[in-house]
Amino acid sequence: MPSHSVLRSFECAARHGSFTLAAEELDLTQSAISRQVKDLEDVIGASLFRRVGRRVVLTKAGQQLADDVAVDLENLQQTIMRAISAGKQGTAIRVAVLPGFASRWLIPRLPEFTELHPDIELSFSTRLEPFDMTRERFDLAVHFGNENWPDTDMRLLSSETMVAVAAPSFIDVHSISSLDRLVSVPLLHMETRPTVWSQYFEEVGLQHDTALSGKYFDQFSMVIAAAVAALGAALVPTYLIEGELSSGRLVPLSSATVTTRNSYYLVTPSNRRNPEVDLLSNWMVQAINEQIL
Repeated sequence: MPSHSVLRSFECAARHGSFTLAAEELDLTQSAISRQVKDLEDVIGASLFRRVGRRVVLTKAGQQLADDVAVDLENLQQTIMRAISAGKQGTAIRVAVLPGFASRWLIPRLPEFTELHPDIELSFSTRLEPFDMTRERFDLAVHFGNENWPDTDMRLLSSETMVAVAAPSFIDVHSISSLDRLVSVPLLHMETRPTVWSQYFEEVGLQHDTALSGKYFDQFSMVIAAAVAALGAALVPTYLIEGELSSGRLVPLSSATVTTRNSYYLVTPSNRRNPEVDLLSNWMVQAINEQIL
């Protein structure tokens, strides 16, 4: 088997497309990188790079190996970090999360879980789309979408209820005294929920021709920031704006809500039971239910 240093040099050269940049990152000489790549090619029995001008480009065999090695090296690092955490605390759980859900709902509540289970250490990484949980060695993932993640067990966490909100200054400038005004004011959109304003207008019985117009963002954190900055009215899940609502920086425009077609799920590798993951999952479900009630 190739040594770890050989694999690391290859992954770095593949990522940069340059032996020189790989040498700089790893504090080695260019000739050392070249020699280690040659050693790996001898083991594989195929060329991994071809030269194009001053750059090196992966061959088909090199690209496939680079993709696998990058994941394997990341897994090795996570395995060591998990061992360090478990050595101090007892058990370490690796969780894949959606950034908005993590920063706005989960992390502010984690002190309660930590107090209940001080021997469980949690580490978080952002993932936006389904992935191979076994290959990337995650114990739990929070997923928004449909119940269609292959080779996993999925547990419904909650649906997504959204409320129309705006900054007080935006309401004053646009004289929003009723929902009728929403059809003629700037709207803020989440790219992954492009039709939710149309759904909302249908729910409240408003005719609309401009429900898809306005500014689009790919993260709820930016939608919320834009709403606070009075750039437009926004439809946002209630769990994401607890602080803004309590402080008055955002104001509900109506008690009407819209529930999106997708839901939040807790996802674990198929047929893998983990008592510590069950503790975290059960705690999250209870926290969600208490919030809804």
